[in-house]
Amino acid sequence: METSIATNKGQVVVPRKLRTKYGIKPGTKVGFIEQDVNLIIKALNKEYFESLAGWLKGDGDLLA
Repeated sequence: METSIATNKGQVVVPRKLRTKYGIKPGTKVGFIEQDVNLIIKALNKEYFESLAGWLKGDGDLLA
């Protein structure tokens, strides 16, 4: 388990090991999902959006 401490402004540093593993680079947006008593942080990068392919009807590139 990786840990971090929230600042008085609510900022949290994502540990380097996890930034590398999930492709979180400067400027990458992240989403926060509440699920029961858990908080899930998702990197909203190209891989995330590609994983949504097929959810909607139609043709085309979601990133175009």
